[in-house]
Amino acid sequence: MNKITEKSNKSSYKIDTMSINSILKKINEEDSIIHEKIQKALPDIAKLVEDIVYALKNQGKLFYLGCGTSGRLGVLDAVECPPTFSTSPSMIQGIIAGGNSALFKSVENAEDSKLDAKKIVKEKLKSNDVLVAISANGSPAYVKAALKEAKSIKSKTCLITCNDIKKDKYTDHLIKLLVGPEIITGSTRMKAGTATKMVLNMISTTSMIKLNKTYGNLMIDLNVSNQKLKDRAVRIIQKITALDYNQALELLEKANHNVKAAIVMNIKRVSYNKSITLLETTKGNLRSIIG
Repeated sequence: MNKITEKSNKSSYKIDTMSINSILKKINEEDSIIHEKIQKALPDIAKLVEDIVYALKNQGKLFYLGCGTSGRLGVLDAVECPPTFSTSPSMIQGIIAGGNSALFKSVENAEDSKLDAKKIVKEKLKSNDVLVAISANGSPAYVKAALKEAKSIKSKTCLITCNDIKKDKYTDHLIKLLVGPEIITGSTRMKAGTATKMVLNMISTTSMIKLNKTYGNLMIDLNVSNQKLKDRAVRIIQKITALDYNQALELLEKANHNVKAAIVMNIKRVSYNKSITLLETTKGNLRSIIG
């Protein structure tokens, strides 16, 4: 198969003869097409997110899986969810061919191991989970084996790719990001990687919004794990309650650093325990409590 990701980009045939400024301009020009290509994939992305939200609301989990750059991008998106949205580390997980050491260096032949893929899927996934496989060229044996195994246990499956490939029977969702040949032939860490990162941002963020992790565009479920996030939490409380900074800080402390609980305590004039009960009753939907 003549894969898009392996084709030579005509606009960069003589890139080694160009000036630094011209090279940067050319890379930027190529990157500018990514938005349009993602826009075409939005209907398919939306269908995937619907399945993810349903799974996460029903004790399911989301797994990203890939090789090399694709695997690293999945791990990156997964590990950002706990501090941003206070999710359990198990809710959204990243799997990379070759294991954790492959995050820092290449692991030879990891993408060719069908057995490793099957093994990890069997260990981690259940029927109510979603597996999102990520592969720029869409062909690694590791990725295909993982999708087949996940489908065999009735998990929902998806492949995100940058090649124009056909949808396999073991893939429920196929998201094609056809950003074209790379400036450096086959270097899919570039446009393909950027497009993939943008789509993963969209998938996880939209899912979290639909799981009541935001109020408007405010990060009300953040994990207050450092001074920067503590300051952000206080400012969020200020914005919603109209308290001054010190009052909001004191309220956050009384609420055991739970931003949602602090807001409910102030607006509904209830205790911390009562605020937690209200949030549990509404499955964390702050808007249904305070309007």
